[in-house]
Amino acid sequence: MIQIAELIVRLLIVVLSLPAAYLLVVTLAAYLFRKKATETNRLLSIGVLIPAHNEEEGIVRTIESIRTGNYPKELTSIFVIADNCTDRTAEMARNAGAIVAERTDIVNRGKGQALDWFLRTQSRSYQHVEVITIIDADVQADRNYLREISLSFSQKGVEALQAFNGVNNPGAGWRPGLLDAAFNVFNHLRMAGPSTLSGTCVLKGNGMAFSRSLLETTGWPCHSIVEDMEFSLQLLRQKIAVHYNPDAVVRSDMVTTSKNASSQRNRWESGRFKLVRTTAMPLLGLFLRTGQSRFLVAFAELVTPPLSLLALLFALVSLMAIPLLKGYWLACVASWWLILVFYVLSGQIQRKAPPSTWLVLMAAPFYVLWKIPLYAAMMIRKKSGAWIRTARENTPPER
Repeated sequence: MIQIAELIVRLLIVVLSLPAAYLLVVTLAAYLFRKKATETNRLLSIGVLIPAHNEEEGIVRTIESIRTGNYPKELTSIFVIADNCTDRTAEMARNAGAIVAERTDIVNRGKGQALDWFLRTQSRSYQHVEVITIIDADVQADRNYLREISLSFSQKGVEALQAFNGVNNPGAGWRPGLLDAAFNVFNHLRMAGPSTLSGTCVLKGNGMAFSRSLLETTGWPCHSIVEDMEFSLQLLRQKIAVHYNPDAVVRSDMVTTSKNASSQRNRWESGRFKLVRTTAMPLLGLFLRTGQSRFLVAFAELVTPPLSLLALLFALVSLMAIPLLKGYWLACVASWWLILVFYVLSGQIQRKAPPSTWLVLMAAPFYVLWKIPLYAAMMIRKKSGAWIRTARENTPPER
């Protein structure tokens, strides 16, 4: 019986060593990343597209962050999709100077559906722009955001781009602080590393940018809750690289309460597991048939568990290994934790995290424990494809 238990634990160690090794490789690669910026910035005409569903409280602030940025006003157009809104989002966006397209379709609800509708039916309104960047309705764009977007698209061969998506209020509590640390890892290190390894990365839904000609051809063909990741994989198969510019920055306020945080994390993560089930093996098959590293890196990115889930798995197997194994096997388990620490700290170093974020990392074990029931709920809860607006502070969530 003990021998069977030892065999199972050894097998688990081998399996979990694969994502640990990938995190080590991708972390080292992130230190070598350099954004593509050899050509002169041509100051392109840019359209900022903001899909919004009942965002009257924050839409003006988002628009103002674009209008007051360090970019020529005559080269900037702001478009807002007021999608199935029952509040004053459209009115307030127009008053703030945006071009508003109102959409009402209670059957085909969702961010992806709204983007696809706009790109297919409102093409006359954006024909004059060369680049379209898509940001969420509750973000703040950095002063140089559009200037950096223009710089990237002034480089040869750039058709798709992902900016850095960060946290605007890391000092507001331990949850926003930990999310800031997580974003520094997942929205920077895990963009920079794959870009170095394979020349492309994944879209994050917020702070995306595309050439107008590309979106005129593709529209927005993905309508699931993880439409950004799906579109990334479609572009990958079409040999269109998603470039990364860490100096183009948008930031969002993160929620501080447990209830709102659970709503937010569930929306972000629930659709990812389904995508893994349907897409991972075809990606691996493409790598085996073509030998192209971009498919292998995309596969690794997709199947590597979220950080908190991976830490949980490491902890469980470590506890099983300590009384059963010794020598090389325990050294292997110990290396997981060294890699995990190196991985997390590297994200903070590379993004120059504030002291508040460094301090709040001590609360990470509590955050991992908080995620256990969340993951359990996602496994048994029926998934919805509707656009459910994330609850903001002092605002009730939609139902």
